[in-house]
Amino acid sequence: MSVSGLCQICESRPAQERCDNCGTLACGQHYERGKGLCADCAAQAEPGRDPNADDVDIHRF
Repeated sequence: MSVSGLCQICESRPAQERCDNCGTLACGQHYERGKGLCADCAAQAEPGRDPNADDVDIHRF
């Protein structure tokens, strides 16, 4: 699937993915590929996690 535009979370990086849950466009820093979720949806799945943290490690899952 082709995705174009800015990340709807940080609004500064190009979007590379679309969240499977909510459809949010997300850059690599704000998308968890293993789960197919944007950082916001992943944070809801893991309470206590900061969805806007720039140090999201998408490879830890």
